[in-house]
Amino acid sequence: MSELTIIRQSPDPDHSHAQERGRRSIAEQIRALGQTRIGALLLLAATLAAIVWANLPSESYAEFWDTHLTVGVADLQLNFTLHALVNDALMAIFFFTVGLEVRREFAIGELTSWSRAMVPMIAAVAGLILPALLFVLISSGSGQQHAWGVVISTDTAFLVGALALIGPRMPGRLRVFLLALAVVDDIGALAIIALVYTANFTPLPLVVAAIGLAGVYFTRYLRGGRGPVYATLAIIVWMAFLASGVHPTLAGVAIALLVPVYRPNRRDVEHALDLARTFRQSPNTEYARAAANSLRESISINERLQTAYAPYVAYVILPVFALANAGVELSPQILAAAAQSPITWGIIVGLVVGKLLGVFGSTALMRLTGLGEFGPGLTLDRIIGGAALCGIGFTISLFIVDLAIDDPAVQNQARVGVLAASVLAFVLATVIFRISDAAHPPTTAGRTLLRPVDPARDHIYGPLDAPFTIVEYGDFQCGFCLKATGSVEEVHREFGDSLRYVWRHAPLTRFHPNALAAAEASEAAARQGKFFEFERSLFADQERQLPSDIVRRAEELGLDLERFTTDLETAEVAARVRDDMLDAEAMDITAVPTFFINGRRHTGPFDAQSLIRALEASVQDDVRSESAR
Repeated sequence: MSELTIIRQSPDPDHSHAQERGRRSIAEQIRALGQTRIGALLLLAATLAAIVWANLPSESYAEFWDTHLTVGVADLQLNFTLHALVNDALMAIFFFTVGLEVRREFAIGELTSWSRAMVPMIAAVAGLILPALLFVLISSGSGQQHAWGVVISTDTAFLVGALALIGPRMPGRLRVFLLALAVVDDIGALAIIALVYTANFTPLPLVVAAIGLAGVYFTRYLRGGRGPVYATLAIIVWMAFLASGVHPTLAGVAIALLVPVYRPNRRDVEHALDLARTFRQSPNTEYARAAANSLRESISINERLQTAYAPYVAYVILPVFALANAGVELSPQILAAAAQSPITWGIIVGLVVGKLLGVFGSTALMRLTGLGEFGPGLTLDRIIGGAALCGIGFTISLFIVDLAIDDPAVQNQARVGVLAASVLAFVLATVIFRISDAAHPPTTAGRTLLRPVDPARDHIYGPLDAPFTIVEYGDFQCGFCLKATGSVEEVHREFGDSLRYVWRHAPLTRFHPNALAAAEASEAAARQGKFFEFERSLFADQERQLPSDIVRRAEELGLDLERFTTDLETAEVAARVRDDMLDAEAMDITAVPTFFINGRRHTGPFDAQSLIRALEASVQDDVRSESAR
């Protein structure tokens, strides 16, 4: 009988749901795939619509996007075509969201620690350089070698959407790796646009932009009305970039990098909860407004803006961009010219081959030499599939085509190359992921502990060199995990110093809303050497795990409260819990508690006698294995 069956038989309704949808629960915070999947499909639909529209007998596609708009007052006027409005104004919002993500990753995300960040960073740099070199080599003599920027960048929206559609089973670790890589990739692409594809540079307007950006930075200190101030300064900075000759979309990045980002402060969250309780007791407009404002202010402006703008970018801006830029004519003559064009082939080889070799080759070399941190589940067969997906260079590739190439005929050939490369990269990644999944069938997933016990990292109770080991993946709000602690204590009394027990986090956040916060709090306590004391305190009162309860527990245990609350807000604490969650996903852990006995997954009851028999059986298995050798 598996642990899944036991949970199905439990009277606890939360755990019945967890059994049915446990995989989603454990990884829900990591894999929010719904919006990205829909966004990718809309982007694809807009691309197909643009191609069909551009190939109609009439010239309506080109005429429509060449429509002129004039905005202004008196002598102060801006004249745009619809195409320029999309590429210069709407795409500034897209690049703004890119900048927000870059800022977040370096402040509280995957790029805060060099050991964690070096693998995707080096892979991204290799994935920028090799495609550019291949493009220059293939397009040599065409007069268009300067368009090498077309092949440097991966389309993050298509990348994440495609991973959701065709990715391997349990893709959490790969997705984190690819998102971190895409952030560095975006930084490189933005720098190249600014340095290489800026024409008619006029420095004076950048002084105005600098003043506006300083205003953006200091706006965080206003007590209220920050939204209108941010909006006004953003328009001023955008217009200054436009006047300077630097592509105005980069104004969005510059502004985003100055928007504050931080993890929620526990005191702010508790204050918001107090106001919400006050409103519940005395419902009125004033208390409602105060509670809403307090809840909103507890989240950083960066994350609020990402949440607000993400649907517009995914569902409107990127599809409109594709509609305006992907309209390539596909007549037999044009396709014949593209098939013989070094520009087309330079783009195809640069994106499909260059990205694959650059990303995969560099990570394989790091793996071989032991550089960087590779978590469980981030295997080379997964990485090569992700590297193939990096060849989808759609959005920024089409964007740079418009900047780098003036000849409409050559632009058409370049767009054919971008579209062909994106399709080839998608198909190649699909094949690689299917082969990878076939090589690792579900029946073998998670049978053994993927991450060995590490005394420098893990929370271990008992002698570090004990011959017997129990590793538990659990949730501090899980009733069965509470019962399991009693079983483990009984097993420990039986085995004494021959047993070491290891706790790892697998919070079922979908059904236990406080479980993730409790896990992070235990990690903050661990920094003061009191992990297991905090664990026992959490299990002793599973119903009270709100921020105020967590701080009260820390005080009762004699922890330094200022240090404790500061550690709760650090990226390192969040990353530590997220790593365990990703490990759990990689081993297909769909319910808690899940035990590993001497490195092998335990199936069946987790009462003390069952665990003792499993430990004794593991020793016999080891003896038989040794004899067989």
